[in-house]
Amino acid sequence: MMANETDVQRSMATIRNIEGFPLFVHVTRLLALGQPVPVARLAQTAGWTVEEVEAALARHPAVERDEEGRLVGLGATLRPTAHRFTFSGGTLYGWCVSDALMFPVLLGQGGTVTSSCPVTETPILIEVSPDGILSVDPPEAVVSRVRPEGPVDDVRTSICNLGNAFASRTAAAPWAAAYPGVEVSTVADDFEVHRQLLIELGWAQEGLRS
Repeated sequence: MMANETDVQRSMATIRNIEGFPLFVHVTRLLALGQPVPVARLAQTAGWTVEEVEAALARHPAVERDEEGRLVGLGATLRPTAHRFTFSGGTLYGWCVSDALMFPVLLGQGGTVTSSCPVTETPILIEVSPDGILSVDPPEAVVSRVRPEGPVDDVRTSICNLGNAFASRTAAAPWAAAYPGVEVSTVADDFEVHRQLLIELGWAQEGLRS
């Protein structure tokens, strides 16, 4: 299934408006190893200086660190959220459900995304590979997302907090109506938009696919 090209390009424009956006892929892959990430290690992995990394992180009020100043969350996080990705290497959480759905592509590793409908509290279970959605329970589940135009000062507040999984379009409708700009799509469509986005960015991981 090919994603709608307009949706992919809108998502591309949004991510490019996020300060230090290339760091997100490196943070995800390092946190997937299960340990907090020293800033020096992130800088080395990204090919940036420590000063450049710190300057970019300073633009994100929601960045999560431990007591030693190591990174534990930036899009991907070690701290539990409503959106969990479980794979053979462990567990990683997302600030939004779309983050969790991107992890298989970023890591080249299939697994299970679990979330919960904020309206009905229905558990949502998604089996996903790096190449596509394998199953969704309940089958009518949908996801929400927002793609603001212009610079994004706080990605968690402006984007991630509005990205949830819902048991159905009916459950999502009143919630989405309360937040201008929020769109609702099927789980498969949301996954495919972001898979194509990650491919265009050169971030789709190869070699670990299962």
